Amino acid sequence: MQDAPTLQEIEAALAQVKGRVIETPVVALASDKLVDYLPDGARVTAKLELFQQAGSFKARGALINVDALSADQKKAGVTAVSAGNHALATAWAAKRGGVHAKVVMMDFADPVRIEGCRAMGAEVVLVPDIHTAFSEVERIKEEEGRSFIHPFEGKLTALGTATCGLEFIRQVADMEAVVIPVGGGGLIAGMSRAIKLVNPDCAVYGVEPFGADSMYRSFASGKAEALEKVETIADSLGAPMALPYSFDLTHNHVDEIVRIEDAEMLKAGTLLFDALKLALEPAGAAATAATMGPLRDRLAGKRVGVIVCGSNIGEAKAADLIAKGRTLLG
Repeated sequence: MQDAPTLQEIEAALAQVKGRVIETPVVALASDKLVDYLPDGARVTAKLELFQQAGSFKARGALINVDALSADQKKAGVTAVSAGNHALATAWAAKRGGVHAKVVMMDFADPVRIEGCRAMGAEVVLVPDIHTAFSEVERIKEEEGRSFIHPFEGKLTALGTATCGLEFIRQVADMEAVVIPVGGGGLIAGMSRAIKLVNPDCAVYGVEPFGADSMYRSFASGKAEALEKVETIADSLGAPMALPYSFDLTHNHVDEIVRIEDAEMLKAGTLLFDALKLALEPAGAAATAATMGPLRDRLAGKRVGVIVCGSNIGEAKAADLIAKGRTLLG
């Protein structure tokens, strides 16, 4: 595809954000509390991107987008639309760059995310659903002249997520497969590009909830598809559409998209809490859930990487999700 990030561009982006974003750690999923659920004989390593600035990988792309603004654009401010993580990342990156942010979020977003944005100086606009949110952010962009930082589309965003992929493939150089959660596709687009540039033989799998499977449907049709309805517990994976740039990158570099039930994320989240004491939003457990579920047989005996990302969740909600997962595990 045209204008895909080159390895040189990804390396430059990684150097650009160094010292401002965190090179997140990796950890072997080797606990006795996990191994019976993982693929037989597999060595599974998790990249803990939940420890990133603003609580998710989104900080990488948001920072690169803010860095690219002209002086006039910085003066006019930025806007973004998000279930929470991208709004937090935009608020964080804007604050670092001395730029005012106005973010659109759903009114049912976790209060921790809403208050987190406000604490970083962002103005928050609340709307009832994701489709209204995208309409509202378009209005703000046009009427106020703000630069729109897209949650998952465009080269700058892909360069940001590619830095995560380049880090991971260098931290764990012998991976045979990597499993990445998919919302709109921004994370997997950049990560898969970086991983395949360094190691073309490494398989890359995406994972979506059944109730938010726009990328799965896009792979089936060969073009970016939109959903009429999104229904999943993993709001961070609830993008209602795939878009051309991120779809093309993903389609060209990802071996397969698999789908999981919400219950699988709940169970995996509880297991990760028990083993590593990680309090995750459901999206943070998606890649691990796929490794334990639809990908388990084909990843047996493999060296596997998974992304664990998304920790912007209040303690009461985290406790509720862990309890639900424990009930499902029996």
